[in-house]
Amino acid sequence: MRLLDKSSSSYLYQQVIDFIEHQQHIGALKAGDKLPSLRKLSRQFEISVPTVKQAYLELERQGRVCARPQSGYYLQAQQARTLQPRPANWSQCQPTEVKCRNMIERVHEAVHFPDTIALGISNPIQAHPPDKALARLMRAVISKVAEKAVSYGPVTGDAKLRMQLAIRYQEQGVNANPEDIVITNGAQEALSIALQCVATRGDVIAIESPCFFGMIELIEALGMKALELYTCTEDGVGLAELEQALSEHKVAACLFSSAINNPLGSMKSDQQRQAMVTLLEQHEIPLIEDDVYSELYFTEKKPKPAQLYSEKGLVMTCSSFSKTAAPGYRVGWLLPGKFEEQAKRIKRAQSCSTPMLQQWTLNEYIANGDYDRHLALLRKTLIYNCERMRALIGEHFPAEVCISKPQGGSVLWVRCQSHVNTSHFFQQALAQGVSFAPGIIFSPSGKYANYMRISFGVKWGDDIVKAIKTLGALVRDYPKNSTQQQEP
Repeated sequence: MRLLDKSSSSYLYQQVIDFIEHQQHIGALKAGDKLPSLRKLSRQFEISVPTVKQAYLELERQGRVCARPQSGYYLQAQQARTLQPRPANWSQCQPTEVKCRNMIERVHEAVHFPDTIALGISNPIQAHPPDKALARLMRAVISKVAEKAVSYGPVTGDAKLRMQLAIRYQEQGVNANPEDIVITNGAQEALSIALQCVATRGDVIAIESPCFFGMIELIEALGMKALELYTCTEDGVGLAELEQALSEHKVAACLFSSAINNPLGSMKSDQQRQAMVTLLEQHEIPLIEDDVYSELYFTEKKPKPAQLYSEKGLVMTCSSFSKTAAPGYRVGWLLPGKFEEQAKRIKRAQSCSTPMLQQWTLNEYIANGDYDRHLALLRKTLIYNCERMRALIGEHFPAEVCISKPQGGSVLWVRCQSHVNTSHFFQQALAQGVSFAPGIIFSPSGKYANYMRISFGVKWGDDIVKAIKTLGALVRDYPKNSTQQQEP
């Protein structure tokens, strides 16, 4: 074991820092890795724990490591330039119809191409799949329910699963009644039902910009219009921008992901979320909260649901198990606030019920504690993958490229140089075995042409490194004399 030179004029804590730098230089420590514990280095170097901690605190001050409560210190990506809030030339948008449907269809199709590294889909459980545990539970469930497994279920879903969800909300302070919860076919159906509860064709729906392209398609399919609001890479939609939009446009509802935005990974504080709900309810405007990523937080505490702060029942919460357990099960839910009766009627008319076998399996998964244990490991893996992916992009993309630093979720939002149009080389990337999500599909008006979304919710391996090198080369080799729509 290497020892420190206690006769040197260099402070001992600085020698610890030098040791960490050396370990990083030789590849023994990489972005996302956990640093040796304070006690381990104290014993190894025969120095005091406070001396090691002083070194780690200095590294944290420099932004080179981060501390995680009850976990330790972790090395952060150093080569990645972090995407900063608000571009100077971002201007208020007008309600618009979708212009990027064709590209959205191409991104969806690419997910299922054989021998392709699918960095264009947000599928976090790939980083830590619970398939074996769920398969075991499903076999046990089938042996109990027999013919009930192929029967219709209640319109609102399995009572036991609704009770499990209600308890989880109650633990966060939300007065959730299991009788109010509607189980849906994924969060997308929950969002569809919520929109139909509060808006009709031609109505304006305020959305984050950028926002998940599935929301954009849904708004279009329902004949509504989208109003893009600037969304900060850190705090989400600002209150000033929201208030201005409400004063200038007749907004029927807001559709936000204030817990963890896709693709930014931004997250409002609980205080900011409360202020947003208060503002909207003062204007009698419903908030539809897409909450699918709130369990995948990287912060010390899970964000509180927006519904907690609703006094008029105008907040509807939409979520699912698709990002946390089983996307193929297609089990989501809607907490409808004051719109309970409308939501149940629409659910009955739209799909009658949600398959019961998957609901029973997920109920058992939660009840025996496996779900929460899985979430803890999944979050840990995603945090690790995030730093590794940021470091890879920083290494293999041009130096001018900036990368988001998400507070949760499973994707990075990458801004390339202003002359780059990422949709132009989408097919070329597919031909080389890599898919990603071009930036224009995250805006109904086709903004963000020089952006791309890359998923770190993956099973890590050499193929991921190769895929990032491929995308980096495509960005680096993009012709500078190419003409394209300029992006804010």
